Amino acid sequence: MPSISVIVPVYQAEKYLHRCLDSMARQTFSDWELILVNDGSTDGSAALCSQFAAKDNRVRVFHRKKSQGVSEARNLGLNEAKGDYVAFLDADDCYEFQALETLWNLREQSGADAAACGLTYLYPDGKQSVQSQLSPGIYGQEELREALVSPLVGDRLAQPVFNGYSVCYLFSAELIHKARLSFDGPYLEDELFVLEYFCNARSLAVTDQPLYRYFLHGESATHRYMENFPQVFSRFMERKEALVAKYGLEPSRPQWRESSNWAGLLIAVGNEYARDNPKSIRQRQKAVQAFCRRPEMEKAIRELAPAGLSPNKQMVANLVRGGHFFTLTQLYRLKNRI
Repeated sequence: MPSISVIVPVYQAEKYLHRCLDSMARQTFSDWELILVNDGSTDGSAALCSQFAAKDNRVRVFHRKKSQGVSEARNLGLNEAKGDYVAFLDADDCYEFQALETLWNLREQSGADAAACGLTYLYPDGKQSVQSQLSPGIYGQEELREALVSPLVGDRLAQPVFNGYSVCYLFSAELIHKARLSFDGPYLEDELFVLEYFCNARSLAVTDQPLYRYFLHGESATHRYMENFPQVFSRFMERKEALVAKYGLEPSRPQWRESSNWAGLLIAVGNEYARDNPKSIRQRQKAVQAFCRRPEMEKAIRELAPAGLSPNKQMVANLVRGGHFFTLTQLYRLKNRI
């Protein structure tokens, strides 16, 4: 029985998978198992997964003929995991070599339900930036509600936004199974998983060391056009509503819906003006206007004036609130060279 199960969803990741797998092979902590879920890849990912597993008996591979999405890949990994603790790693990212050892020791020494670390963003131009959203230390239930749960519920606009990345944590498998936690959907799936986990956890140990290397590139899911984003976001909000009601989270953030809907609206705008969207520029503008006319979005636009955004997002929010959709379209047309 391994101490840690690391779950990696793999889809069309041939270009990056070597880096990811190498970071696992070189971990200073050796008591792990690696669960690779090949989610219907048609490139060389499947062969790379099988080759890596053949060299290390700590590695197990599950091949799917058709893609079912990142959430179902992670859920399969959770069902198969044998470790006492669980970590998630994306196929186009990697760990620092001491990542698992540091997180394991941090959790062991503190007796916490989970451990968390910072991460390093790596940009295509070679620049790097380090992010650690929680200060180092031990967080009890009340501190978790204030420092982690509340921002994930309602503070979705002001910079820096608290990102609900599951890859920054070492989770208790027992707690996951006891609370029946799982992932849902193709986008923002991390946020709700992390939110619900820490509604059930008693404690968290945090280091600000950047142990996870997060590579930003144009081929990631967050940079590709998502045709059904309005439906995906509606499902996300339904699940968030259910969690807020289940865990009594609403009183601390009375405008959490408006904040969350504004965040979704800004994502929707960027999504419509993505370079790989096949729609005409006029169709894109109409789609953005239609999204803004949804009752919940109209309410957010009317009742909450976003502040503290990054300069670009603040400009988008101001144009949306003013109904200047033609100007918005022209700015994105220039920015994305549509």
